[in-house]
Amino acid sequence: MKAAEARPSTERRVDPVILRVENVYKHFPVGGLGGAAVRAVDGVSFEIRRGETLGLVGESGSGKSTLGRVITALHLASGGSVLFEGKDVTKLRGGKLRQIRRQLQIIFQDPFASLDPRMTVGEIIAEPLDNYGLARGRQRQLRIQELLRVVGLNPNFTNRYPHEFSGGQRQRIGIAKALALNPSLIVCDEPVSALDVSIQAQIINLLQDLQREFNLTYLFIAHDLAVVRHISNRIAVMYLGKIVEIADRMDIYDRPQHPYTSALLSSIPVPDPRREANREPIPLKGEIPSPVNPPSGCRFHTRCPIARAPGVCSEVEPPLVAHGRPGQVAACHFAGELSARSATETHLPSV
Repeated sequence: MKAAEARPSTERRVDPVILRVENVYKHFPVGGLGGAAVRAVDGVSFEIRRGETLGLVGESGSGKSTLGRVITALHLASGGSVLFEGKDVTKLRGGKLRQIRRQLQIIFQDPFASLDPRMTVGEIIAEPLDNYGLARGRQRQLRIQELLRVVGLNPNFTNRYPHEFSGGQRQRIGIAKALALNPSLIVCDEPVSALDVSIQAQIINLLQDLQREFNLTYLFIAHDLAVVRHISNRIAVMYLGKIVEIADRMDIYDRPQHPYTSALLSSIPVPDPRREANREPIPLKGEIPSPVNPPSGCRFHTRCPIARAPGVCSEVEPPLVAHGRPGQVAACHFAGELSARSATETHLPSV
């Protein structure tokens, strides 16, 4: 059973913006290279509305996880603003940042590495409660048991250790910990990529159920477009530190505007054997370039199947502007060209 079998997310009314990311940068200095830096996130802007899920996808090394850590203030931004409910997280320190962090939580990718093996499940889940002094004694124990029930685990497991649980169960423990402080927004940093495919759909369904029950907002980070389509309302595609396309999930799959999005979609297997045999995935040349020295112009031009080189693609950085359907934006000088070609030649999978 693959994650693609998870229940499709239901359409819901979304409220005003809860998170606005404005021109955010995160550069990591590289010692011994004359002031060089890894440009992990390099001028990213988007917004998330209350109650929705924004999927963030891209290859490994594109900067997705770093961006998630900047949003939750686990990394300090090198520039730009992260406005959560109107407050700039990047400018807060001390007690004010501590209070904001109650509303901003994160679920990590690896359930084996993110849980302290020396702590019991009860201690792990109660850690946020203890840090903020929110529950003591009997009330604390009842809250731990309640959180275990909410994520589908036996409430009597509080005295067990992480090594006694499977990967899927450990991820449920991580989700319970993230829920402990009743957050408004949760960054899900590839929460199913380390799990067996038979468990992925269960975790996705759990996240959807929790979103409906607690009115949560998600930034769902993944490298697989086949996974995010089932939980996301909108999808943002990231490449080498930049957002290259944002659109409603149906528009991304129906008519992607950026050639990188088209290439990612073409790599998704089709369950029909005959269609799969006749399908031609869009090849990408070479490896993703180094974020220490990214290409000039469009960062994707060195691998793009429709790039004009030498020319505008290698010389001018394309802005993220409206292309395609209402609400859809892409950063490409020739947006939509490969999508139109692929619709007839490569048979992109439909939703």
